[in-house]
This record gives sequence, structure tokens and C-alpha cells, in this order.
Amino acid sequence: MTRENLAEVLDEIAILLELKGENPFKIRAYRNGAQLVRNFDGDIVDRAVNNQLEGIEGIGKALRDKLHELASTGSLQFHQNLRAEFPAGIFELFEVQGLGPKKVKALHDTLGVTSIAELVAACNANQVATLPGFGPKTQAKILEAIAHRAAYADAFLLGSVSPLVSEMLDTLRMHPEIVRVSVAGSFRRAKEIVHDLDFLVATREPALVCEDFTTLPQVESVIVCGDTKASIHLKNGIQCDLRAVSNAQYPFALLYFTGSKEHNVALRSLALRKGLSLNEYGFTPTDPVNPATIPEVHDEADIYRALGLDFIPPELRENMGELESAANQSIPRLVDLEQLRGTFHNHTTASDGHDTLAAMAEEAIDLGLQYLGIADHSKASFQANGLSEERLLEQIAAIKKLNGEFDSFKLFSGSEVDILKDGTLDFEDEILSQLDYCVASVHASFTLTEEEMTRRICRAMENEHVTMLGHPTGRLLLRRDAYALNHGMIIDCAAETRTIIELNCNPQRMDMDWRWWKRARDKGVLCSINPDAHSTLGLHHLGLGVRIARKGWLRKQDIFNTRSAAEVEAFLKTPKAKR
Repeated sequence: MTRENLAEVLDEIAILLELKGENPFKIRAYRNGAQLVRNFDGDIVDRAVNNQLEGIEGIGKALRDKLHELASTGSLQFHQNLRAEFPAGIFELFEVQGLGPKKVKALHDTLGVTSIAELVAACNANQVATLPGFGPKTQAKILEAIAHRAAYADAFLLGSVSPLVSEMLDTLRMHPEIVRVSVAGSFRRAKEIVHDLDFLVATREPALVCEDFTTLPQVESVIVCGDTKASIHLKNGIQCDLRAVSNAQYPFALLYFTGSKEHNVALRSLALRKGLSLNEYGFTPTDPVNPATIPEVHDEADIYRALGLDFIPPELRENMGELESAANQSIPRLVDLEQLRGTFHNHTTASDGHDTLAAMAEEAIDLGLQYLGIADHSKASFQANGLSEERLLEQIAAIKKLNGEFDSFKLFSGSEVDILKDGTLDFEDEILSQLDYCVASVHASFTLTEEEMTRRICRAMENEHVTMLGHPTGRLLLRRDAYALNHGMIIDCAAETRTIIELNCNPQRMDMDWRWWKRARDKGVLCSINPDAHSTLGLHHLGLGVRIARKGWLRKQDIFNTRSAAEVEAFLKTPKAKR
């Protein structure tokens, strides 16, 4: 039983209670409990097992008893009884974009829908369109969302599998017969979506290691287990492959299985021009009469060096100019997590965040940050409890007061201001001028043409008070496609107006896409790595953001939030045209 297991059960109880039409306060208590469990600073599972939850604010006696039962026995009878009241298939309905508890309840109560298949049938029969609160457009969007879900059935977010990968690597490192271990594949290259996981180990006992790999606690089923390779399905559904090689073969195998395929093909072509054949096992001469000298290889860097190249970080291995740069000794020194000094675009309980202003600041301090930017939603985002002008001014005052209590930490007051359909902003300049900074984002009217959307966003960036553009394409990975947008024009406008572009590192966004950052960098556009955190836990996504920034060829000097608090403050006080 893990912290996340506890929180997931509480979240599901809240959903089940909402389906039953229970008291909203009771529903909210379980949702808040789930968030508290996720964010608790300490071993919440151990305290639950030992019935030591008393005194924790937000956890009453009823919830304490349930968490104790769940943590100590692995199940909760109250939860099981609730589940038994509904068909098992109903839970997959919540995986469809746009379907919340209220709509699922309506579908279930009125049409008897209990699964995705039944929902598709009801839509095709035009029954969903007739329900109050749905209509033909909603019905069409549901079918579109289901098709989108099916297309990505074997896809997983980089952020969602990262904790799992860390757990498995830690376990493998403790194996007495494993000398070296690494994750490879698209995960190592920091692709925002992965379809499987590849692990590589160096060992003298490959068969034993493969067999032990199939017994890891994360394993759901075994696909195959051989002497040098094992394939399994994990409990979250992703396929995971292990390859066991000798220590001498390890650098070559790591290079090969990291990929990309296009990068590997280019490397093999380069090796052939030097009289060497390169594969996952090593170098071999291609000319038996006058064989080329086999270079000594201990790690990946030795392989690149033998081919006349500087080492190429895994994130860049997409055959998108990295080999040419490596040959010219112009591979950039990519940004590291340790170089971040703060971050922007974070939410609190003032809008739709789960933690208070003080709690967010405390977490940022614990993470070693020098500053934190608060950017709660503006009033147009009513669904996110967006702030009115009055509430925003109150928050500015609260931030100023809290800053008086810090010695070496600073909160910056900002707002995530909606870009309205015509490109104007949700707050007037008089209000925006009182902020330290402003993140401008699109949250509605996604169906504009590419030309209209591009013009809309460019108009917003032309505003003197817009510091940075938030999640430029509005995409939600595996859930919602990006809206139509001319990236080149957006980047050019950002360069001209001195507007920072956000790299939103919420695992579902990763927006702006890594494929555009090199162009933005070369145009002189600054990047701000922002987690779009809606809780203290969300601040921990900064590491993912750094990985995506590295994939976009970004260096320390390209990232706004690698600057010190004093440098940031001076930048924000400088008129936009002079930055």
C-alpha cells in the first residue's frame, strides 16, 4: 500500500458518492482527504497503519478509521460496498475527456450506460443528444474523445511513468548480480509520450536476472522470460522489456536501445565510413584485409569519440542536427535542474489550487527555490474560481505581507489572465500594472482558425503587461489535441515583443512542444519552465520540465527562471521594450 493507493481510493469514493447524489460536503471531504494524503509531509502510510493520524488537520475520526483500515489491510469495506452498487465498466467512462461525475450519473440513470461500448451505441443512436445538458455538439465531442482515447490506448505520459521507473531502477540496482543498469528507449530520450519501457543491465548471470525481473512487485503478467531478455506487463498496463548483456557490451547496447532509430542509422553510416560496423554488441572491422583498429570502449562517450563526435546527450538523439553539432564540437551545455532558482505560474486555493499561499511558499523553500510566482486564474475562468479585480488586489496585499516574513525568499504576485476571443485580456491595464508579472493564456474558444488563433495570441503578447505566454497550444496529452496555431509566427511575435514563452511542465501539457524550442532559442526568446502547479506536489514537476527543455536544446542562459531573485526582479521592473 502506497501513499498514492490511499489517495486513489479516497478519490474513487468521492466519485461514487457523487454518482449516488450524496451530500456535497461529504464528497468534498473525501476529495480534500485525497489531496491531503498526497501532500502530507511525512510517512502518511506508516502513520495510518499504526493509527497515528489524530491531530492532522483535515482528517477527522471517520477518515482516520478508514485510512487505518485501508493501510493496514489493503482494502476498505466501505469502498468495496460502494463499488458493488455500480457495474465495473462504469469507471472507464471517467476516462473519456469531458465526462465528469454529473454527466456519467445522467448517462447511467437515464440511458443505463455502464461502459464505453454502451456509450458509443447510445451516441450512434442519437440518444445522448436528447439528454438535458448534452445536445448534438456534446454527443459529437464524446464520440471524438472516445476515438482519441482508443488511438492512444498503449500510450503513457512521461510524467506518469517516471516514479515507476525510479522505483524499478532502485530495485534493480540492489540486485547482487547486476553491475550496471539504466532505462533506455524513448523514456531516456525524454519523449513526452512513451509506449513501452526498456531497461538494460550488465551482468554475468543474465538468465537469473531476467527471471528475477519477472517477479518485481510492479509486474502484472509475464509475456516471455529467456536467458537474456524478459518482457512483462506492469500493473498500470505498460509493457516493459529487460535486456541483459555483458559489461563489455553494455555501452553499445545502451546506445542502441536508447535510439532513436534515425539517430542509430546515422551513427552506423558514419562508422562504416571509418571501416567499422557498429551494432548493439560492439565494433567490428568491415575490411578483413586491412582491418580498422577497434577502439577501447568503456561508456557511450567512448563510442562517440571513436566516431569523431562529442558526446550527445540522450535527449538530443532524434537525428535533428545533433550529429552535425557533435562533429563541430558545438553541442550545447544543456540546462540542469540544479540551475533553476524559482518558477512561475502556480495556483493556490484562491482559485482552483489545493494548497494555500503559505503552503506553496513553504514547499518552494523546502525545494531550495529562491522565489515563487503565484498566478491564479482571472475572472473569465469562472469554472476555476477565477479572481475578480477585488480578490486579486487582496492577494497582492497578502503576498506583500508574507514577503515581510521571509529572509531569503520572495513571492512574486502575478495572474494567469485569460486571453479573450478577440485577443484582449481579462483584466484592464490598470489592474495588470499592479502585478509583478502576468501569464496570458487561452482557456476558451479553441475552435478558431489557425489565422484567427495566431492573431488572437499575438495581440495579447503585444500588451506591455504580458510577461509570458502560458501553455501556447492548449493541448492535453492523450486527451485533447492542440488548437490550430502558427508556431513560427508566435515565436517571431514573442521575439519582437520581448515576451517569454512558457514551457508548461504539467505532465499532461509539456507545452510549448520541444520541437519548437531550438527555433525559439535561436530567435532570442526566453523560456520559463513552469509547473502550472495546483498543489505543493505539482511543484515537483520541475524536473520533468528540465528534461523537456534539454530535449529542446535549451541552455541555462535560455531559461528565465535560472536567474536569481534579484535579477528576476530587475527584469520585471524594466519596460518590456528594453528587456
